[in-house]
Order: sequence, then structure tokens, then C-alpha cells
Amino acid sequence: MLIVCALLIIFPPQTCAQERTPKENPSLRLLERHLRSKAVLKQVRIHITPVSISNGEHKRHLSQKRLLEQFSGSEDPSRKEPASKKACDSPPGSQNSRETSEERSMASSQQRASDAAAVKSELEDEDEDPESVRKDEKESAELSAYERKRLKNITENAEFFASLKLFESAARLREIANKGQSRGTKRVKPSKAETETACRRSMRLQRVDPTGLPLPEPQTQPESVEEHVEPKKTEKTLCSLESYEASLHRMVLGGDSVAKVVRNRIYSIAVHPSESRTLVAAGDKWGQVGLWDLDCTSADGVHAFVIHSQPVSCMYFSPFNPAHLLSLSHDGTLRCGDVTRAVFDEVYRNDEYSLSSFDFLDNDASTLMVGMWDGKVAVVDRRTPGCSSELSADLNSMTRTVHVHPLDRQYFVNAGARNVDIYDVRHLKKSGSKPVVLLTGHTKSVASAYFSPITGNRVLTTCADDTLRIFGTKCLSSLAPTLTTIRHNNNTGRWLTRFRAVWDPKRDDSFVVGSMSRPRQIQAFHATGKLLHTFFSEDHLGSVCSINAWHPTRYILVGGNSSGRLHVFKE
Repeated sequence: MLIVCALLIIFPPQTCAQERTPKENPSLRLLERHLRSKAVLKQVRIHITPVSISNGEHKRHLSQKRLLEQFSGSEDPSRKEPASKKACDSPPGSQNSRETSEERSMASSQQRASDAAAVKSELEDEDEDPESVRKDEKESAELSAYERKRLKNITENAEFFASLKLFESAARLREIANKGQSRGTKRVKPSKAETETACRRSMRLQRVDPTGLPLPEPQTQPESVEEHVEPKKTEKTLCSLESYEASLHRMVLGGDSVAKVVRNRIYSIAVHPSESRTLVAAGDKWGQVGLWDLDCTSADGVHAFVIHSQPVSCMYFSPFNPAHLLSLSHDGTLRCGDVTRAVFDEVYRNDEYSLSSFDFLDNDASTLMVGMWDGKVAVVDRRTPGCSSELSADLNSMTRTVHVHPLDRQYFVNAGARNVDIYDVRHLKKSGSKPVVLLTGHTKSVASAYFSPITGNRVLTTCADDTLRIFGTKCLSSLAPTLTTIRHNNNTGRWLTRFRAVWDPKRDDSFVVGSMSRPRQIQAFHATGKLLHTFFSEDHLGSVCSINAWHPTRYILVGGNSSGRLHVFKE
């Protein structure tokens, strides 16, 4: 058996069995010529170690170093060969071997360990004496014809690879690499402490005076309860309330402040926030929207547009662009009109459900919260193309009005059949949305619910049980307390629009509501339940003003009746 550790292409066993030399075989001659032509392009380092084993006796191997040293004089003989070598067994072709296949398989397992140990000791042995060389030559003469032919092929291959001078090229490459590494200089990085700059601190923070002397430690004084400012705040609040009442008493209704703007019953009113001109909008029962410019003395001051087919239940001027008037109708459409061009574009459409009210979720009026009569709400983004909603949720209750918190705009209050709830837009679900706060105590249907305009700490509701209620929402807990309950006749009947009490945008503690009392009037209340003022005029006000709206900054109050007329009280 022959074990050869090499990466060289070895002739097939059948070729050797036929005892043909490479010159006698034409196919092998072509292979040799091909390998010689390709050898220049690829440099391969080959380690060959022949080991002869005959009749179970271990023969000394022929050192591959000796073979390479015969043809390469420049290679350093003291360099050790790699220890990792691969062994392969030659086919059993010896003439002296006459054992059966069973005996050979049993003997091979016993000899494998001794053969591996002998090969390893011979590879590690670098200095061989001449006597061992002569002994190897003598033993090589005793080899079989197959083994002699194998040794001849190995010698020719070693001569070929030695002629390529692979060792010399590798030595030159190592010298070049070592020179490049020695020439490279490492850059000295500056220490981190040097790069850090000291943070400048003022003399006040260092507690040092301009002369460099340390300042004494300040002595903490306990806060005195008598010096609290709350009494001053109460006094200031009373003064402002008195001045506010005085301003309300100065508001009057003149003959030129009454006009018929739309043909039918008024369902919604909006006041333009202009400081120089007075512009009022109203929506009626059959989808007509009327604009009235009070500063225009001629009859051309009133303009009417039919942009909806059903009642216009909610209207607002855009806080971001006051030239835009947004109107919502029961016909399932929400439109934005440019009052300067008299053009109304559709913002949102729902062909399945009727819309009841809407409010702005953002200060730039880009996102809207829309309520529907069947209890659903939708979030509409005006910046996205189309007339669809971004989010839809079911509140499982009728939705009459929706109103957004003035500061925490993720909260909105919903007035339903007999319930008033506060929801978080971030937690809305398609079904099964749960409210954050419950406002309980209503025994009949609720017409409206609005946050106080400045802080949102109160919610004002108008209920059909002839009661106006104010709830405390400063802390949005699971149950809001009832702060004030005011008895008020809210039984309007079927021919009048239902009352909706609304806050004065300039204050957080005052609101107005229509009245069934005679003479016909509009009542202003304080959050404590005190009646601040009654707006009436025996000459110019003879009907019930169910819907009312304030100017955002000026003392202007507009009331609308069921015949399409607007009444404007102003200073």
C-alpha cells in the first residue's frame, strides 16, 4: 500500500496497472503538455511524501525536501515544511501481496496507527545523514515495478515545480511585505483629555463675586401662607367679571342689524373673525348658506348659495385661513367655500350615513373630526386627495355634536342620546371604542356639549330635561363631577331648532343660550349659574333665537330664528 500526501494530479490506477510510462500513453502526453502551458499562470506549492509499505512492513519514505533540493539551489533547506499533509492510499498492485480481501481489510486497520506515527516522525526530521540516503536508494532498488514507476513520476513532477522557482518568488514577496510594514508609521492619537474643552461657567454659577471672593450660601425662607396671591386673583377675577357685565350691557340691537339671510329655519351660524369688518354666515334647513356683510349698507350685502340638499347643521370659519368657510350637512357632505371667489369644494362625502357636526383637530384646520347621526366618527385629512376619511370608529351611540379640547387636541367630547363622553382619538377603534371620561346625569336626549374655549376645564351641556349642566374636566378621570346645574326651559317643540348653549370665546366662565321667555330674549349666564345679562329688543326682536354665536374677539353676538333672520347685538 502507498500513502501519498500531495495536491498533485495522480495518474488513474488503471494506467499504472498497465505499466505504461507517460511517454507511451498519448493522452497522458497531452495532459502533461497542457499542465506545462498552464503552470506559468498559476503558482502552486506542492508537498509530496512517498511512503512504501510492503507485506505489512514499514519502509522508510523518500524525503520530498531531498527531491526539491536537487533542482532548487536557492531554497533555504532549513525551512520547515508544513505539518498538515493529506494521505491517500495507492491501489493494491504489489506482486508480493497475496492476501485475500478479508485479510487486507483486517491488516489495514492494525497498520494505520503505526503508519501515521512513522510518517509524522519522518516529516519532522529535517537533518538526514548520508547513510540513510544510501539506505533509501538501496531499498528503492528492491521496489516493485509499479513503485519504481510512481517514484519516477514524482521525481519528474518535483523537477518541473522546482524549475518554476516558486520558493524564490515567495521569499521575494515576503521581503517586500516586511519592508512595507517596517516603513509604515503609526499615527499618534491625541489623548482624550487634551481634545476635551473645559465647559465655561459663569461667576454666578460658581458662586463667586467679581473680585473672586466666594459668595455666602443663600438662606431658604419658608413660604408664608398669608402672602399667597389667590385673594388678589379672586379680586382681579371679580373686577374682570364686572367689566364684562358692563360690556354686555352696552351691546344693543339696531334696525340695521336685522336681516333675512336664508329662506328657511336656521340650523347653524358662524361669525368671521375679522377685526375691521362684520361678516356673518348662516345655514338653513334645505342646504342654503347665506353670507351677510353688515358693513355694506345696500341690499347687495346679503349673498345666498345653495350648496347642500339637507339641513346645514354645523359651520365654522377656518382658524388658519379665515377666507374659507366649512359647512356640514345631513346630506353626507362636508364642503369648504372660498368666500372671496364664491367657490365651494367638497372635502368629505359619506353616502351611507348622515353627518351631524364637525370640529378642527389641528390649529391649521388640516384635520377634522366628523360626527355622524348613527354614532360613528371619522377623521378627515384635507391634505390627502379624495373625499374619504383616514379613520372611522363606532361610538355605539347617537352623535349630535363633537367638540375638540382647546389645549389637548387629542380629546373630544361627544353628545349622544342620553350620554356625554370624552374620547381619545389615539385610542379609537373600528368597534368597541371606550371613553376616557363619562359625564353622567342626563335623563333625556342631549342637544350639545362643548369644552370651555380657553382651558377646557369645563364642559357645558344642553339637555331636553330642561337643565343646563357644567362638568369639571380639569382632571380627566373616569367620572367628571357636576359643578353647576341650571334649570332652563329647553322645550322648543318641533317647529323650532333645539337650543344649544355656547361659550363666549373670550372667556372661560360665561355662555349664552336661547330662551322661551317673553319678551323674546337671549340669556347670558356665568359658570356659577348667575344670570349676567338678558339681550332683548322690543322693537326688533320678536321671535325665539334658537341658535347663537359669538365673535371670537369683539363684543358681537348673533342670534338666528326659524324664519331665516339674523339679529346682531353689538356695542
